[in-house]
Amino acid sequence: MESYAKGELEPPLLEETIGANFERTVATHPDREALVEVASGRRWTWAELDRDVDALAIGLVRAGIGKGDRVGIWSPNCAEWTITQYATAKIGAVLVNINPAYRTHELGYALNQSGTKLLISAPSFKTSDYRAMIDEVVGTTPVQQVLYLGSPEWADHQVSDPGVTLADVVTWTLEPDDPINIQYTSGTTGYPKGATLSHRNILNNGYFTTELINFTEQDRLCIPVPFYHCFGMVMGNLGCTSHGATMVIPAPGFDPEITLRTIEAERCTGVYGVPTMFIAMQNHPTFAEHDLSSLRTGIMAGSICPVEVMKRCVNDMHMAEVSIAYGMTETSPVSCQTRADDDLERRTATIGRVHPHVEVKIVDPVSGETVPRGTPGEFCTRGYSVMLGYWDDAEKTAEAIDADGWMHTGDLAEMREDGYCNIVGRIKDMVIRGGENIYPREIEEFLYQHPDIEDVQVIGVPDEKYGEELCAWVRMRAGATPLDADAVRAYATGRLAHYKIPRYVLVVDEFPMTVTGKIRKVQMREESARTLGLG
Repeated sequence: MESYAKGELEPPLLEETIGANFERTVATHPDREALVEVASGRRWTWAELDRDVDALAIGLVRAGIGKGDRVGIWSPNCAEWTITQYATAKIGAVLVNINPAYRTHELGYALNQSGTKLLISAPSFKTSDYRAMIDEVVGTTPVQQVLYLGSPEWADHQVSDPGVTLADVVTWTLEPDDPINIQYTSGTTGYPKGATLSHRNILNNGYFTTELINFTEQDRLCIPVPFYHCFGMVMGNLGCTSHGATMVIPAPGFDPEITLRTIEAERCTGVYGVPTMFIAMQNHPTFAEHDLSSLRTGIMAGSICPVEVMKRCVNDMHMAEVSIAYGMTETSPVSCQTRADDDLERRTATIGRVHPHVEVKIVDPVSGETVPRGTPGEFCTRGYSVMLGYWDDAEKTAEAIDADGWMHTGDLAEMREDGYCNIVGRIKDMVIRGGENIYPREIEEFLYQHPDIEDVQVIGVPDEKYGEELCAWVRMRAGATPLDADAVRAYATGRLAHYKIPRYVLVVDEFPMTVTGKIRKVQMREESARTLGLG
C-alpha cells in the first residue's frame, strides 16, 4: 500500500475572511469572555474586543494603511498583539511577524525584504532595547511610521469616533485568498524566508486544529507559545476566535510557574506548548502544588515529543484529550494531528494522521516516487494549507512547491499501515555512518528512557573513518551524576545496534534553540566539532 492519505471533507472549509469570521463570533457571543491578559489583569468580552480591534483598524486606515500594505509587529505576547492581528486582517493589511529575539541585522532584513510601511513595536523586552535597535536601522528601511505600544501615538491610533464605523473607512473588498500574513521561517541556515499566508490558509488551519480537540465556546485556552509564530497566532488565537473560545495570555514570554498558576486561576481547559515547555512545567518544583483539574486538552507541537512527557500530560496534567500536531510555517502550519479519541500508543508514537481537506504522501527524496507504507521518505503535503509562496522570492518558492502543488517539507517520515505518520528526522539531520542511515530520533527516544537523563539531542559530527559519528547532547535531571560516553555506551550496549551507539557525549545545561522551540542542530554540529576538535 502506498504512503498516501487524504483527509476527511467534513465539516467544509470556511470560505470567508478572518474579519468576517471574527464578526460572526462577536455577533454570536457578544458578552462571553474573549481575551484575558494575566500580567495586567485586563479582560475583554467579544463585544469589547471587537470595539478595540475596530478602533485600531480605523486608526491604521487613517495613517495611510490600505489593502496589501505591510504592517510589522515586533513584540512579545500581549493583548495588543492580538488586537493588531485582527485589526490588520479586517482592513486587508499584511501582518509581518517579527521574531522578538531578532537583533538589528535581522530586523533590518525583515523590514526591507517585506517592504514594511508601518511598524508596531514594544519599547523593550527582557534585555532587548527595541527603540534603540529601531532607531539604528529604520532609516535604511521603507518604514514610514513606528508606533510603540503604550505610547501617546499608539493611544491616538485607538481613539474611536462616535458614529464612524470601519465600513465607513474601508472602501475596498477583501477575498479569502488575499495574502494576510508574512512569517519568517527560523532560518537555521541562510537568510530567513517570508512564508506568505492567506485568510483561507490560516483561518481554516486554526479552525480545524481546534475542531480536532473538540473546541467550543466553553473552552479557555492558555497560550504560552509565541504569537509571532503560527502556534500562537493561528492554532491559538484563530483556533479560539473561530470557536468563540477564550484566549488566555499567561505572560509576555514563557515561564513554567506562571503558566501553571494561570491554568489554575483561569480554569483553563487547554494549554499549548512545545515539548521543552511541558518538560519545564512537569519538572518545576511547584508542579504538584497546582490544581490542573480544569484541563481537558491541549496541543504539543514544534518538535518531536518524548513518550514519557506525553504520558505525564495525560496522567499528571489531566489532559486526557491532548493532541500531537505536526506541520511547518509554510503549511499554515498543521498537516497531521492525532485525534482526541486516539489511544495512548497513537498519541505517543506518531504525529497523527492527515488533517481534514489536506493530502499527504511520503516520497523517495531522490526519485520523487511515492514509497510503500512503512518506508522512510520525504513528507509532502498539498491542499488549502500550502502557503501562497515565499514573499518576493519565486525561486525559493519553486524549490519548495512543485508543479503539482505539493509542498516538500524536508522532513523524513514514515506512514504506518493505519495511515498514522512518524517523523524520523530532517533529511539534512540524517546521519550516514559508514554507509548506514541513522535517524537521530530513534536514539533520542531510547536514551530518554535513562533514569538520569532529562532531555537529549543526537547529531552527526565529522569522522575520518566513517564519514560521520554520533554525538549525544545530554541534559541531566536535577541531582543526577553527569554521564560520560562510557556510561552511555554501557547503557546502550546490547540494546542498540553498535553503529547507533553515540561515540561522543556532551553534558549541557541547555540546547541552542530558535525562539519557537526548535532545536538548532546546525549550531550543535558546529559547537560539537569545535569542542571535540574534529575540524
